[in-house]
Amino acid sequence: MPIALMMPPEPPALVRRLAAAPCDAAVRARLLAPPEAGEAEIPLTCSLRLAPGDRVLKRLVIEGSAASNLTLDCAGATLGVPGEPAHLGAYTIAIRSRPPARPGGPWDRPSGIRIRDCTVFGHIRIWGLGENGQGPLVRESSHSLGHTERAQAAAPTDVTITGTTITAAGPIPLYLGPGVTRVTLRGSRLAGRSVSTAFYLDAESAENRIEDNDIETETGRELVAVDGSARNRITGNRFTLRGQGGVRLYRNCGEGGTVRHQTPSDNVVTGNVFRTSGFFQAAPIVVNSRNGWRLTCGEDAGYPFGSSVDNRDNGTGNVVAPNTVE
Repeated sequence: MPIALMMPPEPPALVRRLAAAPCDAAVRARLLAPPEAGEAEIPLTCSLRLAPGDRVLKRLVIEGSAASNLTLDCAGATLGVPGEPAHLGAYTIAIRSRPPARPGGPWDRPSGIRIRDCTVFGHIRIWGLGENGQGPLVRESSHSLGHTERAQAAAPTDVTITGTTITAAGPIPLYLGPGVTRVTLRGSRLAGRSVSTAFYLDAESAENRIEDNDIETETGRELVAVDGSARNRITGNRFTLRGQGGVRLYRNCGEGGTVRHQTPSDNVVTGNVFRTSGFFQAAPIVVNSRNGWRLTCGEDAGYPFGSSVDNRDNGTGNVVAPNTVE
């Protein structure tokens, strides 16, 4: 096993529960100042309350345990630039872990993040080992047993987003990278336009909750992708479908040479309303929607586990009723 991916136990729970200190006036002024060359993003490690009418044009980076237990209370303030085309690297908010400071050390991950009452233009991405399932360290870890546990131990956990609107301008408005756990999106709205999905739960992620949201993003495919992600709850949401599907549960096979270990299992998708329009509508929910029908399936060949030996989705224990289609 690569040394860089070995992780000892986390610090005691008492340390993780300590609340982040409030931001001082200098941090607030820096955030609200117009962006300058070389300062497109600002690290945030303190709790911040904005005011209605505030506009933050710099990208926010919430990184490592130094940012744990912070609260970003926008009170209706705006983050990002309305109508500006976005690209993957220009996150409005990035929540991410720091790589080990020394070989064999632990990943330094944030936890206990609270974001509320924000108007976000662009996208939010949360990740640890890699931004997506094809990241080099994700791929390296996936070539030995214990990958799911390593990915989850390295990724941010316990992030709650409430009362927030995310208006996309190309990239997926909310993306959970490999191994991310215990993210809650509640009482919020996903809008705008995405070339892919509105919400993506990547491989080895788990125990996330999508509850009581309006999911209206105009997408190039299904609204919510549950890709090798397990034990999630998608309940009480209102989906606006424009000919695309609502929720798809599947497991990517082979893409980028990464072996997918976890299956899309034990998820609960109930109590949702799917609002349809037009004559040709895809099914609102499909379990095991791919089952190996991808050209990339052979890219992870040679390992005696996971998608390397079985390209099927193999999702089990999923509960997907009752839901309502209008």
